[in-house]
Amino acid sequence: MARIPLLEETDLAPEDRDLLARPINLHKALAHSPEGARAFGGLGSWIRWQCKLDPRLRELAILQVGCLAKSAYEYSHHIKIGKDFGLSDDDIRAVQAETRGEPGGLGPVETAVLKGAREMTRGPGMSGETFAFLDHELGTARTVDLVLVVAFYCGVVRLLETLEVDVEPDYQPWLDTFPLD
Repeated sequence: MARIPLLEETDLAPEDRDLLARPINLHKALAHSPEGARAFGGLGSWIRWQCKLDPRLRELAILQVGCLAKSAYEYSHHIKIGKDFGLSDDDIRAVQAETRGEPGGLGPVETAVLKGAREMTRGPGMSGETFAFLDHELGTARTVDLVLVVAFYCGVVRLLETLEVDVEPDYQPWLDTFPLD
C-alpha cells in the first residue's frame, strides 16, 4: 500500500485535474505536488514521444533499470509500453538474463545499451568504454538521449519505491508472465 493517499480527480483543484488524464497510481501519488508532477511529466513525455533514441532501445534501457532496481511498478508498466513499441518476449527475457549476468542473445548495440543502463543504475555512471561504443554506434545526440532516459528512470524507480506505489491490477499479468528475480 502506498505511503501516501492516492488522489482522485475530485481531490484536486479544477486546474490540476488534467494531471490525472492517465489515472495511474504514479500520477495519483505525484498529484500531491501539482507543479512537481507537471515538471516530472514534461520530461517523461519528451522521453516517450520526442526522444530521438530508437524506441526499442529506449524501452530495453528502461526495463533494465526497472529489473535491476526490482521495481515491480516500473518493470510491469514498461513491459506493456515496451511491447507497444515493438519489444518481443525474447527481448524481455534477454533483459532478465543480462541482469543475472548471463548472455541475452541480443545484438552488440542492444547489449551495450543494457550494460550502460546497468552501469548507470549501479553508479556512479556509464563506463568510458561503454559510452565510447554507444557514441560510435548511435551518435552523440542519441547517446545523450540514452543517458537522459536512464538517469530519469533511475530517479523514477527511487520515487516509486520510496512512496511504495502499488502496481495496478491491469499490470499484474505482466509480472506473472515475466517475474522479477
